[in-house]
Amino acid sequence: MKKESTIKDSSGEFESIPVEKEKPSSETEIKSKPKNPVEKTEIISDEIDNSEEEDELLDFTSRVYKLVVEHGKEGVLQSELWKKLNLTSRDGSRLAIRLEKRGMIKREKILEGGRWTYELSPLRLPAQIKSIEESPCITCPEELKCSTDSEVSPHICYYLAEWAIREYLRSQNITATPEVIYERMFTMKA
Repeated sequence: MKKESTIKDSSGEFESIPVEKEKPSSETEIKSKPKNPVEKTEIISDEIDNSEEEDELLDFTSRVYKLVVEHGKEGVLQSELWKKLNLTSRDGSRLAIRLEKRGMIKREKILEGGRWTYELSPLRLPAQIKSIEESPCITCPEELKCSTDSEVSPHICYYLAEWAIREYLRSQNITATPEVIYERMFTMKA
């Protein structure tokens, strides 16, 4: 079907130009569109169902990883996790295998109570900032001057050395008195 369009030329006069209506470039474009709204609804609902299943699987995967991390380096038996999450052993094994393939956990076959099972333990524990919360660098008065190649450096920082010794003593359950810190700071071997 042809339509006419008017365009103003450089002299200011209007001119009629025939314009063709766009047609689909191929028959496949026409066929690919759903013929009725029910088909379109079915396609959308299938996509939603698939995304919900994926979200549920991701949710269980993250819950399994979280439980494994909570047990730390000593690990947890695979069967214990499935009981906590109300999963079948088949579904639980698949989740554990998925985490193992991603390099997040280690599955080790062990004999427990006369039965073979797997012990799951995290390969890497998530980083925690608790150890650096009291770092002197955060409130250091020399922060702007501090760099590895200047006079004020982390390599020779009194504040940083004192904090590191205090944290070490705390980890060893030793009371960090000023005398103990001073003794450790000036008797360290270089």
